[in-house]
Formats: sequence, C-alpha cells, structure tokens
Amino acid sequence: MQKRTLGQGFTVSALSLGAMGYGKSRDIPDRPEMIALLRQAVDLGMDFFDTAETYGPWTNEIMVGEALTGMRDKVKIATKFGWDIDQDTGEHRGGVNSRPAQIRRAVEGSLKRLNTDYIDLYYQHRVDPDVPMEDVAGVVKDLIAQGKVLHFGMSEAGAQSIRRAHAEQPVTALQSEYSLWTREPEAEILPTLEELGIGFVPFSPLGKGFLTGKIDQSVSFASNDFRGQIPRFSKEAIANNQALVDLIRRVGERHAASPAQIALAWIMAQKPWIVPLFGTRKLKRFEENIGALDVTLTADDLAEIELVASRITIEGARYPEAMLKRSGL
Repeated sequence: MQKRTLGQGFTVSALSLGAMGYGKSRDIPDRPEMIALLRQAVDLGMDFFDTAETYGPWTNEIMVGEALTGMRDKVKIATKFGWDIDQDTGEHRGGVNSRPAQIRRAVEGSLKRLNTDYIDLYYQHRVDPDVPMEDVAGVVKDLIAQGKVLHFGMSEAGAQSIRRAHAEQPVTALQSEYSLWTREPEAEILPTLEELGIGFVPFSPLGKGFLTGKIDQSVSFASNDFRGQIPRFSKEAIANNQALVDLIRRVGERHAASPAQIALAWIMAQKPWIVPLFGTRKLKRFEENIGALDVTLTADDLAEIELVASRITIEGARYPEAMLKRSGL
C-alpha cells in the first residue's frame, strides 16, 4: 500500500482504519469478525489503526490489542486520552479531563489494553479548557522521553491550541472531521498545519456513509445508529445534499470508480500529508475504499468538483447542538 508522511517524519499507510465503529459499548457481539477484519487489513497492506480509551470505554482498545498481537512490528497504533474516565472502574463521567495525573494513568491503561510497550501516536481527544495546552504537551513530552509514546497528536483542536501545544512538544498529526461536505478546516486549520509541518488525519472522510451514495431519503436508521440524531441526516437534508453525491458519481463514472473512492481520492489530492481515516465493518467495503489509491483525479476533475461543490449549500449541522457544545466544537 502507498505510504504518506505526517509530521515529525511519521510514515504510515496512505489510508488509516478506524476501529470506533467496531464497538463503542461494553458489549461487542460480533467481536471475532471485527478482529478478523483488522487482521485482514494488515494482510492487505494497511499499517495505521485508530482507537481510543473512551470507545467502550476500554473494550475497543482491548479488541484492537488482541487483533494486532503478534504483528506489532507491522503496524502503527493511534489511541486517545482526554475524556473524564475513572481509571479504576472505566466509568465515563462525562466531560473532558486532561489533567497531568489523568494522562499519566490513562497511558498506562492503554498500553496494557493494547498489549504493547509503546503507542505510536497519542492524541488528546478533545481540548480541555481547564488545563493549559503547555501542561498537556509537557506530559506527552515526558511520555515520549520515557519511550511509552512515539508521537503526539491532537483532535478537533483550534489553531491557537495547536500552536501552543506545538511550541512545547512538536505535534505530529491533527485528527478532525473533513470531507467534501465538511470543509471548515480549509479556512484556518489546514494553513496552520502546513505552516507548522503537522500532518492531518481526517475522520468521517465519507461523510458518515453519505458520500458512498448508498443513503437516500428512504433510509431508516436503527435506534442505536447515531446518524438518526444528526441534523444533516434528516430526510429534508438528505434530499438537498444529494447533489454532492450526484457530482462525485459523475466524476467516478469517468474513472470507473465508486463515489466513495472519488471522495477519498479528492481528500488525498488536497495535500500529500493528509491520511484519511475511514471505518467499515465489511471486508468488501475495505477493499473498495483502498481502491481509492488507484484513482488519480486530473486537474480538470478537481476544478469541476470545486466549481460545482461551491454552488451546493450543505444543509444540516454535522452534530446535534447539545453534542457540539459538550465537545467544545
């Protein structure tokens, strides 16, 4: 699989697989199948995997650790700290917590659950407004000096927070939402990352499935499917936003590529230091997504996408208002 280099010379597969969708609860009913998929991803050339202590909490990290046991030298593992999780019981108490003592305890738990001696990329999951970024970065700097962490990352952080953290400990990557229908990072975040030499790992590059072209007004989300709560997935918004899918489908027809492949290829064409992070529960979809690496969009393709997309007003917020406030987004 093709490689890309994030900040600080951290080289990974050009696409990354996120395990969040494999289980965020204490019970993962299809756990064996998800472990098998993670292992198949390695066989197909993927080496960059993403999880977090809060997924479960803890069960997702345990699953990823089991799946990647015996192949640690072949993979790079990213996980995250920063939510207020009781490090003894695993209770998610709500809100953020990046106090130094919390981070030091969290990393020990993650190392144990992942069955590893080091974490390749350790993200602050959300900025904690009560803890100076210099203190957070300083703790991670200590962890890097101890060999427990190799690289420091941030998630959904603003430009000022990124600059403050980077001045204390160089940041390797930022993970935030970015896709053809979520382009806010282009205004300030991408220029900041380019200036500082920080890589970008955008999550939801397929718009939580919408940009695959497989969601229309007839969709009915299961009660446990979070998309049913997102304004952007209301039937009215789906009808309006369909124009974006129609656009990438037209471009895809010229390349014998699926909408998902075009959406991923578009992101990778923006900057060479962008590594999209996608999630899928099916090997067939995994193979489809990595097929995006074989799609080369021409200058005309990119110009057409830019022109037409600029005329489409995306309807609906990307998260419910209460969640945006709670996460500080």
